[in-house]
Amino acid sequence: MIETVKHLIGSGGSSGFGSRSTAEHVTVNCDLRSLTAIITGATSGIGAETARVLAKRGARLVIPARSLKTAEETKSRILSEFPDAEIIVLHLDLSSLASVRRFVADFESLHLPLNILINNAGKYAHKHAISEDGVEMTFATNYLGHFLLTKLLLKKMIETAAQTGVQGRIVNVSSVIHSWFSGDMLQYLADISRNNRNYDATRAYALSKLANVLHTLELSRILHKMDANVTANCVHPGIVRTRLTRDREGLITDLVFFLTSKLLKSVPQAAATTCYVATSPRLRNVCGKYFSDCNEARTSKLGSSSVKAQRLWTASELLVSPASCTPHLYQTFKYSLTNDAICKSEALL
Repeated sequence: MIETVKHLIGSGGSSGFGSRSTAEHVTVNCDLRSLTAIITGATSGIGAETARVLAKRGARLVIPARSLKTAEETKSRILSEFPDAEIIVLHLDLSSLASVRRFVADFESLHLPLNILINNAGKYAHKHAISEDGVEMTFATNYLGHFLLTKLLLKKMIETAAQTGVQGRIVNVSSVIHSWFSGDMLQYLADISRNNRNYDATRAYALSKLANVLHTLELSRILHKMDANVTANCVHPGIVRTRLTRDREGLITDLVFFLTSKLLKSVPQAAATTCYVATSPRLRNVCGKYFSDCNEARTSKLGSSSVKAQRLWTASELLVSPASCTPHLYQTFKYSLTNDAICKSEALL
């Protein structure tokens, strides 16, 4: 109840910012002119505002997108406001592991540094679908594609941080909806990746957002073990009416948004936490945390489980392995749940 009241009145937390802070507000003293940032999902909504504000602060932007036309339009809008901004558009379909690998190869061919990676893109698939790799589409897009993207870009980020002395930042955009998932994550994913009998769109979305949280938790442990000058944190941007929610357009949806309008954020407010975590000097060496309204917050019980995080990491490594075969997807999930697999996860890092 107290947290809800603080949210409604926009009360600032220990960071000095709160639910009514905007992305421009939280970055007002940031000079990002020497930094390069990759932002997925930057062609609309929260991602577009995140890209606009980082460009305003001087960052070089790399915008991956399925539609190059849409990405070029986003680039043009930003350049119309900030003509000196440097923006690079590359193709990426996060639901395709092959596309993720091509994007990373394309990015590496540019020989650019990489300081900030914001895994922002999100999908709410109310109709059941399977990716080309045999994984349920929401999970494939929101989590697995980002897992592989981060894995393949991590070396570049570590090298950039070592060469420049500027700490790298990885930001995973999750959601408070991660707390809605309960049960066996991998069993449910295996079920909905084989058929649509048990598919529930909201539960699948909650699963993918929980996976984002657990990815952050395990990645932070690995970064600490590697003594890398790179941090990983995740954020809940808040509830805002973007294209993601407009996929659920209808009378009931409109009524819910009307009744909860006081809890909704504007897009600039929703982008604030992402921008704060990606840029704030106050968060140097802060890693493995979950933020809401620009302040550290608590995850669900499942979201704080290091055992669940390691199990998910093990399964993810197996799923993105080039040797992975789609027909053996269910066996992959079963294997990842064994104690033996958890022990072997260290060898997969």
